Amino acid sequence: MNVLKRIFRENLPFVFACPALIWQIFFIYIPLFILFFQSLDFKLSSYVNLLTNIYFGVIANSFVLALFTATICLFVAYPVAYFLSMKVKKFKTFLLFSLILPSWTSFIVQVYAWIFLLQKNGPFSIILYKLGIISSSTHFLNNYFAIMVGMVYCYLPFMILPIYTVLEKMDKRLLEVSADLGADKFQTFKKVVLPLSSTGIVAGFLLVFIPAFGEFAVPDLLGGGKKVFWGSLIVDKFLMTRDWPSGAALAFIGILILLIFFVFFYFAYSFVIKFIKTKKIWGSYE
Repeated sequence: MNVLKRIFRENLPFVFACPALIWQIFFIYIPLFILFFQSLDFKLSSYVNLLTNIYFGVIANSFVLALFTATICLFVAYPVAYFLSMKVKKFKTFLLFSLILPSWTSFIVQVYAWIFLLQKNGPFSIILYKLGIISSSTHFLNNYFAIMVGMVYCYLPFMILPIYTVLEKMDKRLLEVSADLGADKFQTFKKVVLPLSSTGIVAGFLLVFIPAFGEFAVPDLLGGGKKVFWGSLIVDKFLMTRDWPSGAALAFIGILILLIFFVFFYFAYSFVIKFIKTKKIWGSYE
């Protein structure tokens, strides 16, 4: 009994983390190990068969899609996060609630809603046709534009919330100090706000890029399957051709690519921050 009391008293955070850790072990790590051994096929033939130009093209498609999605989300999300954290005084809770409200519905339902909006006789087509912007034969589905609209819509909250969290916790007195020292709004943003929000930008970028790389529902439903992406290829291997070893190998190659990208991103980010501090582009803000 005394041992249990000491554990609960000295290691209380670990005790509360144990259920989540057990959940991850049984429902994430163990299935991943099973999938890895399935991919080996006892001959490593599944990995060798994937070293072709076709699969490299699919990887490039997914990488470009994830990069565009994360970049567009960043440029859209930063002003929203800045507005919510700096300008909004009333109804902030309501606006944040409105931001996450779509996540309460099924991901597939959200994508099908965009199919209704972007179809040939949908609301967008009718409004733009009435305004004389497009012709009656224009449609927005089954192309890269529709894919990007769906991707940005679905992943935008994952970019807004990390940036908002960092900006909300920032000491607002720093803005007053910057103004007292003679800096205008642009200089304050460049040398105070932007550097202090860089961790939120990095977190949001990775939170969007990583799942966007393996996305398959949005490209298939909004893009019409005209382009093959990494996630779509994995789904086809498992569900269509029933080639589990190749599907598992594709999944682990995707994980390896993301790990390499993460390492590269980390060192590139560290180099950029070091360069900026050396050149004093952001100035001294620590």
